[in-house]
Amino acid sequence: MSHTGQSLRRDPAELEIRRLGTAEYTPTWELQRTLATERADGLRGDTLLLLEHPPTYTAGKRTEPSDRPVDGTPVVDVDRGGRITWHGPGQLVGYPLVALAEPVDVVEFVRRIEQALITSCARLGVEAGRVEGRSGVWCAADGDRPERKIAAIGIRVQRGVTMHGFALNCDCDLGAYSRIVPCGIADAGVTSLSAELDRDVTVAEVLDQVTTDLVDALDGRLPVS
Repeated sequence: MSHTGQSLRRDPAELEIRRLGTAEYTPTWELQRTLATERADGLRGDTLLLLEHPPTYTAGKRTEPSDRPVDGTPVVDVDRGGRITWHGPGQLVGYPLVALAEPVDVVEFVRRIEQALITSCARLGVEAGRVEGRSGVWCAADGDRPERKIAAIGIRVQRGVTMHGFALNCDCDLGAYSRIVPCGIADAGVTSLSAELDRDVTVAEVLDQVTTDLVDALDGRLPVS
């Protein structure tokens, strides 16, 4: 079902934006659960959390043992979809706690997030897009470089309310991915805005634009291509 031009949010009221700076993973996950429950109970409106995490590996429900760090690095097992990924400084993480319009279309919700990030990357001069059969946002293979993931997406929907979200690599330490098989994909690479543009692109530089593009995508003002 196409929702082009329509908001995916059940409630047209303005989305509350919370910028948390740097926040530990587990307390933020607990905050997500609280906000999602309150949203489902009708006690609050939609909320978008934007932040950076200290270095943390998280494993979604499809993570295989072979994806995990071989050196015993701690991993937080979470209730989102997808496999293992890394969060850390220099990566913009966004958690939309949104009540989806009926009929709930989770695939369209993911496409809207992808579109927002693709658009934000393009505004900076980075050409990114989708790869068939793989979630997230990717830079195409070129020369000696394979396909490279620049943003990861993993969500959960419960009682019609979304949790978890996206992680856009800005100027993070890409070496952190070498301990794992990122998202369970061994035949592709990982990149960042800074690596693609060969200059320092901080979270602060992209924060406003990503926020605008994401809200526009969810509310149907940004067409999904």
